[in-house]
Amino acid sequence: MSNRTLSLDDRTHEYLLSVSVDESALLRELRERTAAENQYSVMQISPEQGQFMALLVKLTGAKRALEIGTFTGYSSVCIAGALPDDGELICCDQSEEWTQMAREYWQRAGLQDRIRFYLQPASITLQQLLGNGAQGTFDFIFIDADKQNYPLYYEQSLKLLRKGGLLAVDNTLWSGSVADPENMQPGTRAIRRFNEMVKNDKRVSISLVPIGDGLTLIVKDFE
Repeated sequence: MSNRTLSLDDRTHEYLLSVSVDESALLRELRERTAAENQYSVMQISPEQGQFMALLVKLTGAKRALEIGTFTGYSSVCIAGALPDDGELICCDQSEEWTQMAREYWQRAGLQDRIRFYLQPASITLQQLLGNGAQGTFDFIFIDADKQNYPLYYEQSLKLLRKGGLLAVDNTLWSGSVADPENMQPGTRAIRRFNEMVKNDKRVSISLVPIGDGLTLIVKDFE
């Protein structure tokens, strides 16, 4: 028995995957193709995180979701696939190159009618949504984008999220670098600032889950 989170060695991680993750052939192909073709493939979420987020979407009964940072589409396929037939996922990214693969796999997964994609800086898309009266209309939001703008995306997302809605923020353990006081890289410092900001925000309830690179779950507690 243990009173702290278990550190997974390779053997235990493989066992976890074997008994809990049911990755579709399409998702596996997308993950492997991204690893082979994209030098930034480390940015892609893990299969267990994708399945976990799909479960969260179902548990919350989400019908309207938002993704900030799409990359090659793995997380968006997981999220959109967990939505009901009349659900909608809005995806934000500014890379034409990376998201070309995402759009291919949305089509192949039969999810293209559930996804609206905006190819521009996410902050602009979020502000446009707010300007069009979308405050409090989203059930689930996933942030996995440029770390320096996490505080901005966070505040915009809280406005868009309904009370009781769930916000999931990726990379909040940052490969453990956030715990190293000598690591003062810009990305590390940005994640540290964000984690401290969220911990001290009395408007929300949070839990940092040690899955993937760290996933902070945030429930909006206010109107």
